[in-house]
Amino acid sequence: MIRVLLVDDHPVVRRGMRALLAELPDLEPVGEASDGAAALRLLAELAAAGGPAVDVVLMDLQMGTGMHGVEATRRITALPDPPSVLILTTYSTDADILAAVEAGATGYLLKDAPPEDLAAAVLAAARGETVLAPPVAARLLGRVRAGRPTLSPRESEILELLAEGLANRQISKRLFISEATVKTHLVHIYDKLGVDSRTAAIAAGHQNGLLRPR
Repeated sequence: MIRVLLVDDHPVVRRGMRALLAELPDLEPVGEASDGAAALRLLAELAAAGGPAVDVVLMDLQMGTGMHGVEATRRITALPDPPSVLILTTYSTDADILAAVEAGATGYLLKDAPPEDLAAAVLAAARGETVLAPPVAARLLGRVRAGRPTLSPRESEILELLAEGLANRQISKRLFISEATVKTHLVHIYDKLGVDSRTAAIAAGHQNGLLRPR
């Protein structure tokens, strides 16, 4: 039996996913968490209880003000004998995909995936296999072929905040880093995108699939 932990900030989504998984053979939902921090606490509690380990974590990416999915994935995959982390989200931008893969995610699925695809992906993730939704695989392949620029997870966060209209001081407060660090990241972002202004960086971000559609 494959034991699955669900991580999503929407209770209705978690309830629906639990009901779906409970109907599928060989899959057992063993817990729910509303964000990454809650998922880490629950994993620690389950480990301390001495029961069977969680095999797969189904992880959303953006979860309100709580710990987001990329950071949670990074921390979970750093645990001793970690479960596989399978991203299940509505976001399919290059930045989201690359950040999740770099954080150690075993796979990346979109929430509109058919139930049978989800079941197959969870089983594959439990075996340690890489699983990518067809649109996700196509985006990654297209990026490789086109040689498009790639930003680090932190640079992607800053570019997203630029697109929201935040100033350097606001970005530093949001990310708990200094303004000088923000400026350094902006220099790197401009260099990678071949631009020299915030407006041009945002335009290039959309053009290269680095920003979520708004």
